[in-house]
Amino acid sequence: MFCLAQFLDGFSNSALFSAVPVLEVSMGMTESQSTWIMSAFQLTFASFLLIVRAHPIDFDLALQLSDSDINGLAEIAFVGGVSGLGIISLCAGFVHDTIPLIVLRALTGIASSMTIPSALTLLVNVFPEPLEQARAIAIFGGCGGVANVLGLIIGAMLVQWASYHWVFWFIASVAVPAALACVFIIPPEISNTKDNVEPGAAKWKSLDLLGVTILTVALILFIFAVTSGSTDGWASAEVLVPLIISILMVIGFFYWETRIHVDTAAIPPRTWFYNNFSILFAVALLPLLWWFTVLMIFSTLWQNVFEWSAVSSAVHMLPIGVAAFVMSFTGSLSRIISPKWIILTGMSFCMVATLLLALGGGKPEDYWPYIFPAFSLGSAGVMLTYTHTNIAIFQAAPSSMAGTVGAIFNGGLQFGSAIGLAGVSSIETSVEAIHGGSHEYKGRAAVFWFLLTVVSIQFISVSIFYDRSTDHTPQPDHGDPGNPARRSTDSDKKLNDANVTMIEKADLANLPV
Repeated sequence: MFCLAQFLDGFSNSALFSAVPVLEVSMGMTESQSTWIMSAFQLTFASFLLIVRAHPIDFDLALQLSDSDINGLAEIAFVGGVSGLGIISLCAGFVHDTIPLIVLRALTGIASSMTIPSALTLLVNVFPEPLEQARAIAIFGGCGGVANVLGLIIGAMLVQWASYHWVFWFIASVAVPAALACVFIIPPEISNTKDNVEPGAAKWKSLDLLGVTILTVALILFIFAVTSGSTDGWASAEVLVPLIISILMVIGFFYWETRIHVDTAAIPPRTWFYNNFSILFAVALLPLLWWFTVLMIFSTLWQNVFEWSAVSSAVHMLPIGVAAFVMSFTGSLSRIISPKWIILTGMSFCMVATLLLALGGGKPEDYWPYIFPAFSLGSAGVMLTYTHTNIAIFQAAPSSMAGTVGAIFNGGLQFGSAIGLAGVSSIETSVEAIHGGSHEYKGRAAVFWFLLTVVSIQFISVSIFYDRSTDHTPQPDHGDPGNPARRSTDSDKKLNDANVTMIEKADLANLPV
């Protein structure tokens, strides 16, 4: 059921790539507005991940909640997220205007954000052994690859033989029954006593709403500025003012995170000091950006310029999904080979593929010599990078941080894609304005040269900054003195004090400790 939720999240994005060209025509969307169809989901998904994530780092809560209580909270979040996804998708199917659709896409991101952290937290706890954990996380991620394949095909079939409305209704028809099934399939919490739940419920109210709000608004302003720059001019006040404000707000967000309690912070500052965490987070910005850029560019090119049907376009994109699906089952390799070498291999594939797309692809006859090998090689490389970055980042932090790490990693995936799509949209529009318009390939080629630069920088960064000294070692414990980032904190001291208090009370009551 957790993998089904991952599938639905991926499907709700990949299926829309077949529908975007039709949406642009039927709703009269501009290119920047069509970018918001994807970005609205990604921004709210990433931001609310940081709010609704489980708080395993919070040892005050851990002292008050049993395992069954934590599972009960995860069940509520999971079922609520899946059912919300179904209901919102049902409503989106009845929408005919751009702005309401963008708003509903943003709400869909909020619903989806409730499912991933709970699923990842339970996966890590159910599979504590590193090899089994790597396999479980790889299969979980592989369901995203399945969604990429089936989403493109099913979405194209619905668009061509029914209408784009059925893309949303299909999601609803799967999500609502799945949510009802989860009520009976997921084991209910064993302990639901007042003493256990009330303190936990009170603690969950102390969320970093202000910090996440600042970050979300900052990214919205940044994307608005970037997408507007190509049309309004980069020197205009409409672009410069939101751009400057967004940068200042991002700085303010990270400063705010250092001022509040570590257990309340959306992104606890000490997470950046776990071994390799920062460089792995930077790598997480790439996978969805590469996939979504390729899918957006070629779905529009093939349907609007080449006048291919939606199904024909989806079939030509199959190598992306198939290669990603196959590579998703390579999780066990990270127990034999250092994740560093696997990630660098994946990036090498991606660089070659991006170079091919920059050199050719503007004519239908370019598909087999350029597009097909680029799709196969690039998607395989990106999936290798995604899978082993996912595994490495979980094993770099304590298992008690699983919910936080899952939220930050998946947030990085979505933030990278949302910001990157805005950038590539602006690049494409700017180049096309002076080089033949949207029917020419020069704007799209410029996007791929930009993407090649991004991948190359990340390749160099991983080569230099990734530290292999902790590869293939057990996950660190919270408060591990061997790592400065895990030294004792206020939460650790409270945990020790609470343990002493419990022992003293037990001695007084003549109870076994």
